[in-house]
Amino acid sequence: MLPNREQAYIPEPKLSKYVLSETHAVGKAKAKYFRSLGYTEANANELADALLMIAKSEGGSKKVTTPYGTKYIVEGELVTPSGTTARIRTVWVVEPHDKRPRFVTAYPV
Repeated sequence: MLPNREQAYIPEPKLSKYVLSETHAVGKAKAKYFRSLGYTEANANELADALLMIAKSEGGSKKVTTPYGTKYIVEGELVTPSGTTARIRTVWVVEPHDKRPRFVTAYPV
């Protein structure tokens, strides 16, 4: 399980400048996917809420220790603005200096 999952957070730029950015070198592929589900900058808060719900409610996760902290890979479903359900893999990191899980990325399973 994701430790301290009730304290999980998503830095705002992570969504607007990465996951939903159509110009980010890596994020633009994710942006295309999430936009196809109905997520845009206008409702980025709905995406944030859905991703946080996965972090807080899903039971299983995979743990990977890195030099930067411990990464947790958590899968779950989100009900999208377009009315579909999507299976998503989220990645969170717990750094040595901050025990709150910080959102890293999300992509389809």
